[in-house]
Amino acid sequence: MNKITIKVSLFFLLLSIVGCQSAYYSAMEKVGKHKRDILIDRVETATESQEEAKEEFKNALEQFSALVNFDGGELQQQYEISNDHYHTSKVAAEDVTARINSIEAVAEALFNEWNSELEQFTNQSLKRQSQSRYNETQNRYTSVIESMRNAEKRMQPILDALKDNMLYLKHNLNARAIGELKTEYKLIEQDVERLINEMNNSINKSQTFIKSLKNP
Repeated sequence: MNKITIKVSLFFLLLSIVGCQSAYYSAMEKVGKHKRDILIDRVETATESQEEAKEEFKNALEQFSALVNFDGGELQQQYEISNDHYHTSKVAAEDVTARINSIEAVAEALFNEWNSELEQFTNQSLKRQSQSRYNETQNRYTSVIESMRNAEKRMQPILDALKDNMLYLKHNLNARAIGELKTEYKLIEQDVERLINEMNNSINKSQTFIKSLKNP
């Protein structure tokens, strides 16, 4: 997904999560799409965004590695490639954040509605069953969103480090400056590895959560 496509999708995503949420959900329910369905869709989309971000960060690391291990050729060109991958990773990270925010918005509406409807039961046995299902779903959701946020938190330090290195090289684009960044590369490499592990954990939890919503 290129930067323009991501920014356009982010624009329309923001339209759906700001303003009159209740009107949006009501309109969707009229066409047969309930909050649970919207939640499933948004978790699936966030998972896809995480997969894309994971690949973008891996690519950015690979290009930074090619830069710090530069051995002949056009140095400026390799710098520009690395810088482009940094910016693409930044956009991908912003997309992940927006997707997580959209999940939280619909989840809050879903659980508020569910909790309110629990008070409408007259059959106590059915109420207990629904309450149990509510608690189970909310606990699973909390685990998923915490996992997503944990992975999200690992992205910004990497972006900050990449940005610092790109700025440093912009002002000192020579072999000596590149050699000075080899240690920086090792630190970023470790951070990217931890990010990928967090992303994979989050993605696995999301997939399990989606299955539980589709097959209650």
